[in-house]
Amino acid sequence: MTRLSLTLIFSLSVLISFSQSKADKDSVQVNMPGIKVTLLGTGTPQPIMERFGASILVQAGSETLLFDAGRGCLQRLRQINISYDKINALFLTHLHSDHIVGIPDLWLTGWLVSKRAIPLSVFGPTGTGEMLKDLRKAFAFDIRMRIEDDKRVEEGSEFLVKEIQQGVIYEKNGVKVTAFEVDHGVIKPAFGYRIDYKGHSVVLSGDTKYSENVIRFAKGADLLIHEVAVAPDTLSKSDPQYNILMHHTTPEQAAQVFNAVQPKLAAYSHIVKIHGLTEEDIMKKTKATYQGPLIMGEDLMSFSIGDTISVHKWLKK
Repeated sequence: MTRLSLTLIFSLSVLISFSQSKADKDSVQVNMPGIKVTLLGTGTPQPIMERFGASILVQAGSETLLFDAGRGCLQRLRQINISYDKINALFLTHLHSDHIVGIPDLWLTGWLVSKRAIPLSVFGPTGTGEMLKDLRKAFAFDIRMRIEDDKRVEEGSEFLVKEIQQGVIYEKNGVKVTAFEVDHGVIKPAFGYRIDYKGHSVVLSGDTKYSENVIRFAKGADLLIHEVAVAPDTLSKSDPQYNILMHHTTPEQAAQVFNAVQPKLAAYSHIVKIHGLTEEDIMKKTKATYQGPLIMGEDLMSFSIGDTISVHKWLKK
């Protein structure tokens, strides 16, 4: 592929640059000077090629952290040249399948091809330990064959699990990760995350309805990545899709969150569209009451956070 770049001034010192390449060279740096965030998957349970399952990569200093592992996350990591053995920790927002279904591929294929030799630290809600224990049982034959036949290091197939509560859950090499509870309806517990490094921060809402706790923990954030769900105003309570909408944040509600937080940049991910509504509808409804910097997330879009925020869009050939 050739490399194409276009730079525009967005506002509030946010720089948008659209670039096309096989992989950002920044992705393979050992130490990031600020925070780099890559949207690996911005989709929902729907199996579509344009938006893979929910997954976000955060690189800060020497830490490479993965948040959720939806469908196709390992392929997206390969596209940006991040090997499984470089992942320091995996953080789960909740245990809905679209946020964890990529774990077996990430874990087993990643272990095989990267030759990872140390356990993966996994942080998640109550039930995470049992889930991963059962996964090891389900793939016991494969694990044994990889050790005996492929000569992989057994420790590379293991997990170090910590089931979390709200508060600081990870602090290493200047990077701090804070988990906070969000409201995903009957799905409890569910978490969002705030990542701080060298005076800069990014907040990931996780799956949530409108939540005052998101506002509380997102105050002062450079980048707020928030989920969104849009449906026709005529959607009735008898519609099977109504319950889905009630588990998520509408564009109008997201605008309330953004107005309260006032991030340097807000971005949408985990984009739920009901009955034919579009990304354009989401942006229009949000901008009716929120005038700050806002961008519609896409798979492999990345954000570099320092004194300014630059946004890099992955363009197809």
